[in-house]
Amino acid sequence: MAMSASDVMKMIKDKEVKFVDLRFTDTRGKEQHVSVPVKAFTMDKFESGHFFDGSSIAGWKSIEASDMLLMPDPDSARMDPFTDEPVLNITCDCVEPTDGKGYDRDPRTIAKRAEAYLRSSGLGDTAYFGPEPEFFIFDSVTWNVDMSGCFCKIKSEEAPWSSGEEYEGGNMGHRAPIKGGYFPVPPTDTLQDIRNAMVLAMEQQGVECEVHHHEVGAMGQNEIGTKFNSLVKRADWMQILKYTVWNVAHSYGKTATFMPKPVVGDNGSGMHVHQSVWKDEKNLFQGNGYSGLSDFALYYIGGIIKHAKALNAITNPGTNSYKRLVPGFEAPINLAYSSRNRSAACRIPLVTNPKARRVEVRFPDPTTNSYLAFAAMLMAGLDGVQNKIHPGDPIDKNMYDLPPAQAKKIQQVCSSLEMALECLNKDRDFLTKGGVFSDDMLDAYCGLKHEELTRFRMTTHPVEFDMYYSS
Repeated sequence: MAMSASDVMKMIKDKEVKFVDLRFTDTRGKEQHVSVPVKAFTMDKFESGHFFDGSSIAGWKSIEASDMLLMPDPDSARMDPFTDEPVLNITCDCVEPTDGKGYDRDPRTIAKRAEAYLRSSGLGDTAYFGPEPEFFIFDSVTWNVDMSGCFCKIKSEEAPWSSGEEYEGGNMGHRAPIKGGYFPVPPTDTLQDIRNAMVLAMEQQGVECEVHHHEVGAMGQNEIGTKFNSLVKRADWMQILKYTVWNVAHSYGKTATFMPKPVVGDNGSGMHVHQSVWKDEKNLFQGNGYSGLSDFALYYIGGIIKHAKALNAITNPGTNSYKRLVPGFEAPINLAYSSRNRSAACRIPLVTNPKARRVEVRFPDPTTNSYLAFAAMLMAGLDGVQNKIHPGDPIDKNMYDLPPAQAKKIQQVCSSLEMALECLNKDRDFLTKGGVFSDDMLDAYCGLKHEELTRFRMTTHPVEFDMYYSS
């Protein structure tokens, strides 16, 4: 049952809440917040919202039109497990005070518009998403970038490179080798208690967890598997997951990152996203085609593959994202689909119950803005269904063993953020259908990303000294 505004007011009273924390997400996907003392949080906040300055948010309003409203979503209310005082966190939509409509560049509003577009298209009524974000937990991390040079250094007692370190209490010696973190028992896995704490904190906040484990990356890579849910709700959960992972790690004196490629020479962190479309409580992906898929599902895959390079600009939004998507490794760079192949962009997971039939899109990474990523993938998939875009034959062989002529025919994801932004500029009509994404929003997004790109392109990298200093 969805929570109403009066349920939230009762919860505030029952839990003796002292502050209500209003949460929203910016264009880059970073969660922002503002706190209201409980006596200032009345029923009126649900009707009239809470004013804030939208001009200070990167990629948002200009100074002369800065006033914006946060409208709390009562169903998202949950207690914050990390504060000293009782705090209630609540997720908000950003609304234009002039017309009362969702702000054109608010990611959560865009995700809601994608759900509305699905319903209005008549193709389905619910899109389910199940992301699998991987992340690293390090003991500490330091970096510096200035005119005199730059460096970054990761400290991890769990890492293979720490076998020669002298630690105060002695060196524990139990370590997984490079790419060997999946998944020996403790003491090799030093992060069991931290993951347990993360799962319990997530469950307290209403996020249903199904599994947790150490991942392949030997120096603290982890994954927490959570249950699927409808598009907006699942993106809300993703923000709760990130908040929880960062704060639990912090409380243990460690640091967590969702960066796709923080470590050179071991696995990167991806975020495979399982998805399916339903209508009248029936899974439209279920059928008797390849791997139990319907034509609807195959066309949906066709749409994802057709628009994958434009999607990359949203699902793989940083320069670091493309250090994970390099050919010749296990990275899901091949724009093909398969029930077995993990280097394919779309995989069809084996399921015992046909109702669970779904497609797993494997190229996204966890630095993406989930509201935008889920909305964009849904729009790409629906474009495939509307235009009957068949994805061709599946590729079940190991892609690295294919004859060169056949391998050449398989397209690959973008190899850089620059390329992805160019593809998004050329191929964006599928996103602006039904007014889900606006050109204005996409231009602002690309503008933000070009700033990152320019900074990256102008900064000398240590590896360049290695390669060119003596040239």
